[in-house]
Amino acid sequence: MAFGGWADAGESATAAIKYLQRNLDARKFAEIDPEEFYDFSHTRPYTTRNRDGLRKIHWPANKFSYWAGQNGSQGAMTFVGVEPSLRWRTYSRAIVDLAVEHGVKKVLHIGALLDSVPHTREVRLTGGATGDGFKDTLEALGVRSSNYQGPTGISSAVLEACGEQGLEYMSLWGHTPHYLQAAPNYRVGYTLARKLASLLDLSLDMSELQTAAETFDEQVIAAVAKDDQLSSYVDKLEGQYDEATAPDPGIPDPAELVHDLEQFLRSEQRRRPGDHLS
Repeated sequence: MAFGGWADAGESATAAIKYLQRNLDARKFAEIDPEEFYDFSHTRPYTTRNRDGLRKIHWPANKFSYWAGQNGSQGAMTFVGVEPSLRWRTYSRAIVDLAVEHGVKKVLHIGALLDSVPHTREVRLTGGATGDGFKDTLEALGVRSSNYQGPTGISSAVLEACGEQGLEYMSLWGHTPHYLQAAPNYRVGYTLARKLASLLDLSLDMSELQTAAETFDEQVIAAVAKDDQLSSYVDKLEGQYDEATAPDPGIPDPAELVHDLEQFLRSEQRRRPGDHLS
C-alpha cells in the first residue's frame, strides 16, 4: 500500500505501486467513499473536460485492487489512497478490516519523504517492521531502521491498526532530494518498485521504469549543471552522505591499542618534572 500526499514525496511511492498494478494486470474490486474523510476545501477534487465540453469531477481516490499471483504463487491485495483530513482511526480500521476479510496476513507499505540527500548517490532507504521474518528481511536488504519521532502520517495510523489485528507489517521509505520538485521522481520510484518486487518474489520487466529513471537522472544532471549555487550545495550533500554511509570502523585492533598505550607511556617518562599537559 501507498498513500498520496505527505507520505509520497515526488509521487515516488504511488508511482511504484501503480507500475506494479499495471504490469500485474491488477483489478480494482473496492474503494472507500471519500465523503466522510476529507475536508474538500483542503484536499480539493479536480475537474477534467471531455471532447464534448462536459466536465467531470475527480474525488480523492482510495482504491483496492488484487492480482491472482504467478505460476501458482499467492496473490496480493494492493491499495493506493490519499491521506485523509478527518477520522483517521475509522479510515484505518476500514482498510485493515477489508484486508483481514480477504485473508491478508502481512502488509507492505512503501512511502517517500523529502530529505537532505544528493541525487548523485544511491537512494537512501529506511524502514521498520514487526515479526522476525520481516525484520530479518529488512536487515538482509541493508535497510536502516528509522529513529524518527514526531508528527506522523496516515501510514502510521494504518500500521498501528494492522498490529491491533495481529497483522505483521513492514514499512519501507525512499528518501527524495528536497531540492527536486519534479514529480514523479522516477529514480526513487524505480528503487522502491525493485525492492517491492523482490519482497514479493515477482519476476517483472522493469525496463520501462528503469528507462524513465535514467531519463530523469539525465534531466536533473543537466539542470543542476546550469546552476552554480545548486551544484555547490549538491557537493556539500555528497560529502555529508558519504560520511554518514562510511563503514563503521568497529572495535579497534587490540595490538594497535597496546602500541598506542606504550607510545603514551614512553612520552610520559620523557616528560620532565614540572611539565604540564597542554
